Amino acid sequence: MPYFEYAEWDGSQQFQPLSADGAFDTLSEYLLQHGDYILRQLERSDDRNADVLKMLIKEGYLERDEEGSLRIGPRGVRRIEAKALDDLFNVARKDALGKHPTDFKGAGQVRHDDSKPYVYGDPVANLNLHETLKNAVIRQGREKVSGPFSRIDVHEEDFVVYETEYQTSCATVVLLDMSGSMDRYGKFYHAKKVALALQGLIRGRYPEDSIKFIGFYTYASPLTERTLLHAAPKPVSIFDSRVFLRVPLDNPPEFVPEHFTNIQAGLRFARNHLHKQASANKQIICITDGEPTAHLERRDLVLVYPPSERTARHTLEEVHACTQAGIQISTFALIEDYFYTGLVNFVDQMARASRGLAVYCHAGELGSCVLEGFVRGRHTRKRMG
Repeated sequence: MPYFEYAEWDGSQQFQPLSADGAFDTLSEYLLQHGDYILRQLERSDDRNADVLKMLIKEGYLERDEEGSLRIGPRGVRRIEAKALDDLFNVARKDALGKHPTDFKGAGQVRHDDSKPYVYGDPVANLNLHETLKNAVIRQGREKVSGPFSRIDVHEEDFVVYETEYQTSCATVVLLDMSGSMDRYGKFYHAKKVALALQGLIRGRYPEDSIKFIGFYTYASPLTERTLLHAAPKPVSIFDSRVFLRVPLDNPPEFVPEHFTNIQAGLRFARNHLHKQASANKQIICITDGEPTAHLERRDLVLVYPPSERTARHTLEEVHACTQAGIQISTFALIEDYFYTGLVNFVDQMARASRGLAVYCHAGELGSCVLEGFVRGRHTRKRMG
């Protein structure tokens, strides 16, 4: 717990004004928890906060968009990502984590101590000079190269090259649950921090990779870095104990509740995006706290609560389509105040259908779990509770 000491001010203590870094760090914590609401409130603040607002804009942490509204500036986005990376993953930003390891060896960027005979086409830059010269000496015989001016003739058969680890790029889509229940227990706050940390991790250590964020709720929509920062779970707008709604997408009614969980739409959006990526490896990281309660049937959106077998079936069909497209799926299920039997059962079904990863954890454990799955590329199930 933080420690505070109070004393009467006698005028001798030097006043230290709040720095722009400190002010923005405090603001960003609220922004991660409450989304765009915080910026709207900052706009409405009185003159006491005007100087702080001007300072943050001057330092590039905040800026005005084309309509004059506040938004996070590029410097602010980078600072939040870097802080999320440090806070969640405890990774020093100046270290090099390396690349995604695979089980294949070939012409790559990581050189091993192991060597192998040269084969036509191997990069000469990976030549093991010591072993190559030794082979030449053995082949020629010691008597021919024993003098101080003896000549060593090196032939192609003498060449030895270092083994290298084959490196691949990876295209990642992070699916973030934005349904109404994600507003509880800080779940969306932690999910956003994980997403931002992954963005910082890829930008700093895997520049050949790509990452895209997609929020899913009743619908699914892409999230840029800025809209991710501003995002918040959809508020619950109906409280009926049982719901069955069919919404025509071509002619929707004026009001459609948005707080449902449409994992199928998120997966479909991710699959279509990854289909356009040239990376050899493609993966979806899905972070959710509930079973699907919405799905698509042709041009209709179907909302069902409590969760139904019908919705689960349509969602698992999309899981199968992703797997057929060569996409690895890792699902991180947030378990908070009690054990979600239905959620666990569904996530198990997703893992079986995709031969992917299923992880059950609390919101505070999400960062380390996602890091382990992303960096190490684990393919085994892990249960935490």
